[in-house]
Amino acid sequence: MMDIYSTIQQELGDKKVQLIAVSKKNPVEAVMNLYHKGQRDFGENIVQELVAKAGSLPADIRWHMIGHLQKNKVRQVLPIVSMIQSVDSVALLELIDMEAGKIEKKIDILFEIKIAQEDSKYGFSVDELYGYLKPIDLNSFANINFCGVMGMASFTDDVNIVRTEFKKLFQCYATLKHDIFSETAEFNTISMGMSGDYKIAIEEGSTMVRIGSLIFGERVY
Repeated sequence: MMDIYSTIQQELGDKKVQLIAVSKKNPVEAVMNLYHKGQRDFGENIVQELVAKAGSLPADIRWHMIGHLQKNKVRQVLPIVSMIQSVDSVALLELIDMEAGKIEKKIDILFEIKIAQEDSKYGFSVDELYGYLKPIDLNSFANINFCGVMGMASFTDDVNIVRTEFKKLFQCYATLKHDIFSETAEFNTISMGMSGDYKIAIEEGSTMVRIGSLIFGERVY
């Protein structure tokens, strides 16, 4: 009988959607269990936990920073992560570019777009991001790979709200791809969908999902 991880991997593989296993609040043993099953992409949202885990787990794990990243923590995460999914301000973007240059690393990033109505969510507004990117020379960011967008839907049981928010993120991606990143091959990622809503996200065009509790079980805080 297949376990839940293998079932999800098969489902996502059929749809060509990438899985980020969200390992926050889970021990290194749980990460290693998935690692031995072939999982290499893991997501963390707390810098201290990310640093601690990365120091005791295999070097070929691709770590994704998926939580709000404070500017004073950028130097800590850059040597570790493969991708920062939560770039939510111009100031953070410019700092990441500068600090990545100091360690001669080119870092993959996603723009976090605020699609939910909740005040607790971070991210660019669509108009803000478009207005910033449209007039600038993207080549000025020598240490950044612009890879796409990320967003989190509202925490609600109303499927229509969730679907509408995912549609908004897909449209944002499509606009940016057409108007700004048409010549950027690596701008091809829409990271949306978590344990409770990933199936809706896939229906609305997600290419990457971030699943934690469904795979690891409910976390003990």
